[in-house]
Amino acid sequence: MGVARNYQMGFKSRNAFTLIELIMVIVILAILAAIAIPRLIDLSGSANQSAERGVAAGVITGLSSYYALNAAYPATLDGAGVGDCSSSNRCFTTVLGQGGISESWAKISPAAYRGPTGAVYTYNSASGEFTR
Repeated sequence: MGVARNYQMGFKSRNAFTLIELIMVIVILAILAAIAIPRLIDLSGSANQSAERGVAAGVITGLSSYYALNAAYPATLDGAGVGDCSSSNRCFTTVLGQGGISESWAKISPAAYRGPTGAVYTYNSASGEFTR
């Protein structure tokens, strides 16, 4: 009985993490955060670029469809006034279905538009080109 008793007295149960283990977990989390945060910050810019390219591709496709139906390109891409595209000043209504674009773009002249990233696109009604 004395042997079992000594064994119980010498046995330590671990109910908590040591300070070294906690510091290692914090270091690992800090390294992961240092890698992930710059990538998350850049997602907004990538999303804007992708959205802009998608709208530009939609306009080009709409121009092709318009030409196929009418054997000519439209004189203008919309009836919007110069200014930011909005629900009352929709852009690209001539070539995009569902009422055109109402946000993130701006019409800066009768044939020029500025996308969400600041890139300027121009429309040439003679050739049907919508280029950056």
